[in-house]
Amino acid sequence: MPSPKQPLLTTGVSGLVGTHFAQSYNSLFEIDNLDILHPHRPTDITNLAAVLAAFEHSTAQTVVHLAAFTDVSKAWEQRDDKSGSAYKVNVEGTKNIIEGCRQFGKQLIYISTAYVFDGKKETPYAENDSIAPIEWYGQTKAEAEVLVQSAEIPWTILRIDQPFTSVTNTRPDIVKRIVSALKTNDLPPQFTNHTFGPTFIDDFSKILHWVITTGTTGLYHASSGEQWSDYNFALLVQKTLQISGDIFPGDLQKYLETTNRPYQKNTALNTTKLFSKLPFSVQSITDAMAQVVI
Repeated sequence: MPSPKQPLLTTGVSGLVGTHFAQSYNSLFEIDNLDILHPHRPTDITNLAAVLAAFEHSTAQTVVHLAAFTDVSKAWEQRDDKSGSAYKVNVEGTKNIIEGCRQFGKQLIYISTAYVFDGKKETPYAENDSIAPIEWYGQTKAEAEVLVQSAEIPWTILRIDQPFTSVTNTRPDIVKRIVSALKTNDLPPQFTNHTFGPTFIDDFSKILHWVITTGTTGLYHASSGEQWSDYNFALLVQKTLQISGDIFPGDLQKYLETTNRPYQKNTALNTTKLFSKLPFSVQSITDAMAQVVI
């Protein structure tokens, strides 16, 4: 007889990261996803009563909270508006999920972002670096992190940055956006003086599975641990996937003269803390790119 699936309560499984995790571990978890578009039990996470009703009927001991308003540019248009969808989903929604975990004794795994930092550090950010978001998306995620860390529940925060996956037919990610723009010869200049830490979702799904099954708590950076400029990353995409097209170097400082939206200079994450505990190795970005199917 096959082992019964472990019940798992989630939010945001229909998103880029959640879709890959659900498909990869469908045989191990009975995933109950809270989603406003759920065909049988639509649940708005910004509605506390709806969240508590869903929690009450769940036997899951762990909640993976992936749901978020992630469009940074649109979030910037809502800056300082606590009635806007970015704040309501990212902060109020998280507050409700925390309350559900508190009332029903569940562990919370919260997926956060490198955008909680100001981007001024030249090297990858570590977990003990102070958060100081400079735009509204990062501000809402930072506020949610504070709520999680102050909650009287077992919690885990996993920060990631610029996720991409190996599989096709998913929501657009950073690699697929570059490929699409190269094919139409519409790729804007890629910054040579902006760096980030790509997250290979295939590996992150393994990390998430490990956290769930081990009950690991605390704050961890869960990207690749590498630091790439936009320009060098685009060159890697082009070379590995053999996509023709022009890639021109760009200057972040010149770009910032054309917009009033802040832009972090660096969002790479130091993953030493997490990688010292993982019982498996995470692939390099170069090796991960070789697995991408477009």
